[in-house]
Amino acid sequence: MKLLENKTALITGASRGIGRSHALLFAEEGANIIFTDLKENEMSESLLSELRAKGVRADFLASNASDNAQAVEVAEWVAKNYGRLDILVNNAGITKDNLILRMSVEDWNLIMDVNLRSVFNYTKAFAPMMMKQRAGSIINISSIVGLNGNAGQCNYSASKAGIIGFTRSIAKELGSRNIRCNAVAPGFIETPMTQQLPEDVRKDWMTKIPLRRGGLDTDVAHVSLFLASDLASYVTGQVISCDGGLAIN
Repeated sequence: MKLLENKTALITGASRGIGRSHALLFAEEGANIIFTDLKENEMSESLLSELRAKGVRADFLASNASDNAQAVEVAEWVAKNYGRLDILVNNAGITKDNLILRMSVEDWNLIMDVNLRSVFNYTKAFAPMMMKQRAGSIINISSIVGLNGNAGQCNYSASKAGIIGFTRSIAKELGSRNIRCNAVAPGFIETPMTQQLPEDVRKDWMTKIPLRRGGLDTDVAHVSLFLASDLASYVTGQVISCDGGLAIN
């Protein structure tokens, strides 16, 4: 039997990168997939086709995860069309890096809205459904910089650290209803976002990683697969680093 057979998962910001890998891996393990992104485009259409080709039910919803009203609309749509949600992966996230002396208030607020407010919006929107069914796994994608900080990323670091505090609080609030909430903290992962970094920055990162390579988005998805499955039925409130050993430096 596949690990996520007969389960339904929703993944935010999933048209590419880490979110896309989550959707494909979860589908391979038998889950029906709902995924969101800001708008429909070639990437979302391609992913939708790939998911349906795996023999699972799949739907794409254009939604701004940082907008609370839109998150509520998604939850209502899922309730009407699927009846339940077993797994929620709060993955939507962006970067707007700069040193604090050069960082605008707008860039600070944008990162907080997309990276942190979105986690609140979707968790709040789907908590009643999971509480009613007395089951659910919430997985929040944080970052190693949420644990350690990083120069030039105070907004991103703060948003990802906020996700960790949020995760642990929700684990305590909803645990009595058999709802688990955990976070995954990726390190340097080879995604379109990190590929835009200057080569000298990339090389510096590699020298600090004990495994001497950047991670793959599938590496992160496999950690989430464990947390989403019944194999992790007694795991909640945890932050699991997926960083090639970077955090031990």
